Amino acid sequence: MLVALSLWGGAVLADDAPRRVVSINLCTDQLALQLAAPGQLISVTAVARDAQVSPFADLAADISVNHGGAEEVFRLSPDLVLASDYTPIATLDLLRRLGLRVEQFAPEYSFDDIRTNTARMGALLGQDAGALIADFDAGLARISTPTRPIRAVIYGANGFASAGPGLPQAVLDAAGLQNAAAEVMAYSGTLPLERLIMLDPDMIITPTPYPGASNAEGLLRHPAMDKVRPGAGLAGNEWACGTTAVLRAVQRLAAAREGLE
Repeated sequence: MLVALSLWGGAVLADDAPRRVVSINLCTDQLALQLAAPGQLISVTAVARDAQVSPFADLAADISVNHGGAEEVFRLSPDLVLASDYTPIATLDLLRRLGLRVEQFAPEYSFDDIRTNTARMGALLGQDAGALIADFDAGLARISTPTRPIRAVIYGANGFASAGPGLPQAVLDAAGLQNAAAEVMAYSGTLPLERLIMLDPDMIITPTPYPGASNAEGLLRHPAMDKVRPGAGLAGNEWACGTTAVLRAVQRLAAAREGLE
């Protein structure tokens, strides 16, 4: 059997590795783009090329796109289809009835989930994900330890604040930040602007506005927001999905935290 290396090292395909891989979910796009050998990933979703939500948009630039339809995918003659647990059941059932191999991925709610899904994607593609995971862990280990408590709130469109277990909380923890929203909310949900101001966090973490932002993001431009900054902008592509790219979010927030210490 041929030895498989990661994409970054000039990968070659193992004898039994799939050679026509199609991804029909943004998050499986991102996992596969990191690991696939040249030419192995033949189609990704259209949003994989959108740098606003995809941290590996440059890698998707020369790969054909699909819109997740079963008939569309079948015509590509894939030997492996990558999907999410959120992919419509009807689509998954039809793909399997058509005789295609479909592998589903669960969402990533923790860094352990990121490691697990990255390793699994590597195994499915016949690639070694070990170095990618090791680099991720090494980057996390280099994050500085806080010298004092810094309270932060992740605040998005329509006043949506992140609280409770999940990937946003894992990112805050890794960056050395305390989640101020968790003081008044057990789970993610709407946090009125007045309540946010009363919390008086050290940092408000807001998403990078999407071009042509909707009215839902208007709250983020409210003058009162300036009274509780400095804040930290957070690129949506850094944690739209749970991949090793969340390390960039951790590094960005840790740097903002260090500036307040």
